[in-house]
Amino acid sequence: MDLFDKCKQYERVKILKEMKLFPYFQEIEENNCTEVKIDGRMVIMAGSNNYLGLTKHPEVLAAAHKAMDDFGTSCSGSRFLNGNLVLHRELEEELADFLGVESSLVFTTGFLTNQGIIPTIVNRDECVISDKENHASIVAGTLIARAMASHVKRYANNDMESLKKLLLQLPPAAPKLLVSDGVFSMSGAVVDLPRLVQLAHGHNARVMIDEAHSIGVLGDGGRGVSSHFGMQNGRDVDLVMGTFSKSFASLGGFVAGGKEVVDYIKYNSQALIFSASMPPANVAAARTALRIIRREPERVQRLHDNAGYMRRGFRELGYQIPDDPTPIIPILIGDNMKTFRFCHRLLEEGVFANPVVSPAVPEGKQLIRSFFMATHEKRQLDRVLEVFGLVGREFGLLN
Repeated sequence: MDLFDKCKQYERVKILKEMKLFPYFQEIEENNCTEVKIDGRMVIMAGSNNYLGLTKHPEVLAAAHKAMDDFGTSCSGSRFLNGNLVLHRELEEELADFLGVESSLVFTTGFLTNQGIIPTIVNRDECVISDKENHASIVAGTLIARAMASHVKRYANNDMESLKKLLLQLPPAAPKLLVSDGVFSMSGAVVDLPRLVQLAHGHNARVMIDEAHSIGVLGDGGRGVSSHFGMQNGRDVDLVMGTFSKSFASLGGFVAGGKEVVDYIKYNSQALIFSASMPPANVAAARTALRIIRREPERVQRLHDNAGYMRRGFRELGYQIPDDPTPIIPILIGDNMKTFRFCHRLLEEGVFANPVVSPAVPEGKQLIRSFFMATHEKRQLDRVLEVFGLVGREFGLLN
């Protein structure tokens, strides 16, 4: 058998394209945040992580343009060497202040950030404890750590009894890193942080929270899940990880926490040292977005108002919607092909949303994942509800 035989035999994409149901790699011809142009027509975007609607904010665009004028389009090297700009330091300082910690460090992408933190912090004979529904970037980081002779354990999603049983099975003195998403990206559920922190502190474990979907979304002024629960970064949560590709209207990732720990990652993380640094325009865009978030906390409130409106609207239609305070609203479909067909009909009716099928979710849990923004207008939200009602009745999901 040849190494590439599996590639030639891969039929899933071909079949979906032949059925005109392939939903991925849609080419967006124009992006106005809440609406995008696909195949020459405008559709409502209900599948974007642009939570605060800042990707086309005039100040963000101007900052990105100025950074390119001043520094060019690329740093052309690692931050360790020639790719370290004053912009990077300024963003890190402002981000640390926003999160109430001593220090922060930015990486080129969010995925790379988790690969850079976990295997750097967790070494031989130490343990990573991870939620089973953590993001793929956390999974990748734990696999690298495992390859370095660390121990990796997983517990049932957001199940604190499962976590407690696992912790009791581990040697009490063994150093441990407990990692969880702050908001789980498939379900929109919020981690049970108070109980998680209590368990961690009772079993010699440090806590790292991936705030990709909670920074700019939850807490005081969008400060994340710790703030949401009235807890403190640096005391209750040891390390905060996040991305700039969602609320911060850019690209990149960061880790924030105590200065000694962040410095250790800075000087030892291969993912940082051997990657080209975050480009100037992206750094400037993220920093400007952060300043807008701090200046205009009402954006976070508008995001919650819109998300709450949609949760109520979906329930009134007859959908079973989780009661989580996030702008991620999953619509359970329960079958791969049915999910693809449902998504295709949504797009035909002018709504862009995301299909999530197995193996990304277990069989029977396939869903349409919808996202909403602070900048969605009521007429757009009402049209999304109208379309979900129409298509839901067509598929027998609603009466």
